[in-house]
Parts: sequence; structure tokens; C-alpha cells
Amino acid sequence: MQSFDEIYQQYAQTVYKYLLSLTYQADLSEELTQETFYQAIRTIDRYDGKCRISTWLCGIAKNVLLTYRRKHPQHEDIDELAIPVESSESDLLRASERVELLTKLHALADPYREVMYLRIFGELSFREIGDICQKTENWARVTFYRGKEKLRKEFEK
Repeated sequence: MQSFDEIYQQYAQTVYKYLLSLTYQADLSEELTQETFYQAIRTIDRYDGKCRISTWLCGIAKNVLLTYRRKHPQHEDIDELAIPVESSESDLLRASERVELLTKLHALADPYREVMYLRIFGELSFREIGDICQKTENWARVTFYRGKEKLRKEFEK
């Protein structure tokens, strides 16, 4: 097995992107990434090799995030999304479309919302998403497709 330094170097960015896709907060994602690796070091003896290390780490990250959210209830508002001030009208239009997409995406029920976040913002494969959600790769594909269809219907309204 690799040394923990090698594991950190190889997977820290993956865990960070995964958490960023769920929180949309860079600072919080960095903090939770560090906590994830701390928890991984403490429980490395529980890793049995049945799944990839990245999947195991993302599972820990998900639990770390859930613990954080229990201790710090969220009161997020759409105005808190970090959207830079744009200089041209087309950039402003893209930013407003992005906010509208994120608003509709956030309104989706689980598991659609989580799968969409993991795929779009976490840039994870369907296999990784299935592993994280403790489902199959096919389940992740179907759930993502159905989520896209729900979003498409929302935009047609």
C-alpha cells in the first residue's frame, strides 16, 4: 500500500472537489478536506481494499460534512453564491443563468440533487458516484439522467 503522504498527494484534490461540489465554499471545503484526511489516518486500519481509496476517502468526506452540518446548521441564501461582478452584458446574462440553474438544481429532491452535484461539480465518474452512494454505476447513470430531465422540465415552465 502507498504511504499516506502519497495518498494525500494523489487524492487531496479529488476530495476537495467533491466537498466543494457539495458546499460551494472553498474555505470550508479545504477545512473539511483536512478533517477527512485526519479521520482517514485515524481509521486506516478499517480500509479493507474492497473499494478504491478515492471512494473510501469520499465516503469519509461525506460523513465529515454531515457531522459539520449537524453542528453548524446552514442558513444559506442564494445571494451568498460567489458570483463575480461582470463587465459585459453577456457575462451578466451567463451569471444570472448560472444562478437560475443552481437554484433549480438545489430545489431537486435527493438523490437527484446529490448525483447532479457530484457529476457536474465534483467531476466524478458514474462508478465513483455509485460507490459513494453505495449503489451501482447504472443507478448513478439513471439517476443523473432523470435529474437532467427534471431540470429540463423546470426550464420549460
